[in-house]
Amino acid sequence: MVYKAEYIWIDGARPTAGLRSKTKIIADGVEPGIWGFDGSSTRQAEGHRSDRVLQPVAVFPDPIRGGADVLVMCEVLNIDGTPHESNTRALLRPVAERFAAQQPLFGIEQEYTFFHSGRPLGFPDGGFPAPQGSYYCGVGADDIHGRAVVEQHLENCLTAQLSISGVNAEVMPGQWEFQVGPLSPLDVADQLWVARWLLLRTAEDFGVEVTFDPKPAKGDWNGAGAHTNFSTHAMRDNYDAITEACEALGRDDKPLKHIGNYGAGVEDRLTGAHETAPWTHYSYGVSDRGASVRIPWQVEVDKKGYIEDRRPNANVDPYVVTRLLVDTCCTALEKAELV
Repeated sequence: MVYKAEYIWIDGARPTAGLRSKTKIIADGVEPGIWGFDGSSTRQAEGHRSDRVLQPVAVFPDPIRGGADVLVMCEVLNIDGTPHESNTRALLRPVAERFAAQQPLFGIEQEYTFFHSGRPLGFPDGGFPAPQGSYYCGVGADDIHGRAVVEQHLENCLTAQLSISGVNAEVMPGQWEFQVGPLSPLDVADQLWVARWLLLRTAEDFGVEVTFDPKPAKGDWNGAGAHTNFSTHAMRDNYDAITEACEALGRDDKPLKHIGNYGAGVEDRLTGAHETAPWTHYSYGVSDRGASVRIPWQVEVDKKGYIEDRRPNANVDPYVVTRLLVDTCCTALEKAELV
């Protein structure tokens, strides 16, 4: 007897990496092991030295095929076993290990937009829908487009045992969001990439396209982000740690360093309009969706909890955003002896 393993990895496309996958048939009782692929076809190698290696790092039940079949999230390695230059997970690992005692946790809100025939789902041919206002968390065929895909994706994520914590319709027609977490840095990033793969794969069956473009429709329409909620053990117990983390994100070169790694096209989305802060200015505030970093009102009341970095784009690499937030905030909390 055999089972199917869908090996999933991140390619070398720039400025925004994409997802690739292929199927391996494995004998029952045998764990998914390393495998190879043609890196010259994924922008990860030259043709004369094209072999690259897939190293499994996380395995989930496959909700598409069912049975004993699995999804296998992989890192990309060179043939000598070193991480490939596109392997951003390998850069996160030592940072997550260094600050593991601070118990960092993440919840990432992944926004995305459905497209069909070159236009956002719900945009009429040759025209535009009614202005934003009734679409966010809306109900009814006038306002909601793509719910069947969203519901199937949610079921697929739950069957895959991903830590999906919610879904909702967003501010623009055809735009939706799902949330992953709370989880540790490596786990939340692994699961977000698998959830993205499942979204793309689920939408295939409906003939609908998915984009993580941060500004999928020009003009007076909301962009798409990946708001990143973050806390440490100290932040979950001490408001001073909350404010220190917010201050740390605004010190020295940190704002530009983070913005420069929060996804291609960030300047198109972070304009200061449509519930964003301008990408050129760092700010934080309580219950302020126009700030770079929001402190939820309940955190202010409880004097403990988490912060929401609202700057990351929908197309951000979760291995990168988690690494930067852990490195910046945990370093500052350690120096301030707020651990």
